[in-house]
Amino acid sequence: MHRLPYWRLSSFYFFYFAFVGAFSPYWSLYLKSLEFSAFQIGVLMSLLQVARIFAPNLWGWLADHTGKRVAVVQLAALLSLLCYLGVFAGQSFAWLFVVLLMMSMFWSASLPLVEAITLGHLGEGASGYGRIRLWGSIGFIVAVLVLGYVLDSAPVRVLLWVVLGLKVGVFLFTRHLPEPRLVPHHTDDLPVWQIIRRPEVAAFLAACFLMAMAHGVYYTFYSIYLVDHGYSKSAVGLLWALGVVCEVLVFLCMPRLNARFGLRNILLASFALAALRFMMIGQGVTSVAVMVFAQTLHAASFGSYHAAAVALTHHYFRGRHQAKGQGLYTSISFGLGGTLGGLMSGYAWGTLGAEWSFGLSALCALLGFIVLGLRLQSETT
Repeated sequence: MHRLPYWRLSSFYFFYFAFVGAFSPYWSLYLKSLEFSAFQIGVLMSLLQVARIFAPNLWGWLADHTGKRVAVVQLAALLSLLCYLGVFAGQSFAWLFVVLLMMSMFWSASLPLVEAITLGHLGEGASGYGRIRLWGSIGFIVAVLVLGYVLDSAPVRVLLWVVLGLKVGVFLFTRHLPEPRLVPHHTDDLPVWQIIRRPEVAAFLAACFLMAMAHGVYYTFYSIYLVDHGYSKSAVGLLWALGVVCEVLVFLCMPRLNARFGLRNILLASFALAALRFMMIGQGVTSVAVMVFAQTLHAASFGSYHAAAVALTHHYFRGRHQAKGQGLYTSISFGLGGTLGGLMSGYAWGTLGAEWSFGLSALCALLGFIVLGLRLQSETT
């Protein structure tokens, strides 16, 4: 039995999600400093998700076809880094649209492939995923906290250089990722479409789409929403970090939670608590206590949800379909769902207001709960 390359995998997750911790909470503040409209901010912030609609499937097919997943990750990380350098060359909406879209087309390849690589190394011990993935959450916490304090006194343009450093870190650590051994599976010769057509798989992917859509307004406007209501940037960073700390705790507990409740029940609870969380954010922004409690629910709306969703994707897509399966999960949820959620949030924010925008997010999570409850098999573990 081969030794699990724990630290090499964990280091990638740390830098990958440190980038997310710098980009997701604060990039919208940089765009606002350029005096873009709410809709323009929504469009630019959604480009990472737009790329996830198509790119992960293409990269996943290439990785499964060649059997060289690590090489594909390394190439994508390098090209993403090179494209990002364009943010230093211009500030117009059209220029940033092209630069961020190109960067995202390569960036979106990395995570689903590394998820497949990690689960390939774990084999039947996939419940240990959370103990590797938690280092991504730690990277997010470090980035969001440090930048929150830095941006309270430094110009927001500092963010561009921090993100550059983190992307360099991601590329460097892809150089040390080990290729897992591909274990044959009886579904290898089946077209992937036959797996997707199974009712429980289709319901699962539809629910993941709705969960990502529900998070559109949160990832696009949450920081702006808090700052507009008098929260300092350091307080914004603390609230983001609190949510991810709770996420880390859930990742640590996932093996026991899975053994006791099963993936189906974990997912149902995650969707229900996500609906509650978004209602609280929309209605209770003036109360620090409400905002703090709402952030603890990130443990469910992302932590337990994502860990269970990745494990269930691995359960449905095995052998030569692993990378394609993780790519489909990313494309349908974070890609299509995240894109529509981001675009709709930009429209809703400017026309309906913040409270209604978060109310619509809660409705999406509730619909996901209903889809899972009706279709996902109770014997899923």
